[in-house]
Amino acid sequence: MANIKSQIKRNRQSEKARVRNRAVRTELKTRTRNALQAAESGENATAAASEAMKRIDKAATQGVLHPNTASRRKARLQKRLNALAG
Repeated sequence: MANIKSQIKRNRQSEKARVRNRAVRTELKTRTRNALQAAESGENATAAASEAMKRIDKAATQGVLHPNTASRRKARLQKRLNALAG
């Protein structure tokens, strides 16, 4: 455990950010999975894909994901959705 006041505060901040980031990443995975399942079944595929893309963009804006990572994930998701649809 840190004895330095600034490090104690930094640890608190890091823990808070870790928990927040973890929740965002979990939500991303869930939305992506839902989009793929919707595309396979054929119901509400567009809405589910739109929601997944929105969450990816939001994570990049919040700083949870690097912008290039977000772009790559969106491209890969769209590619998989197109393959399932076509």
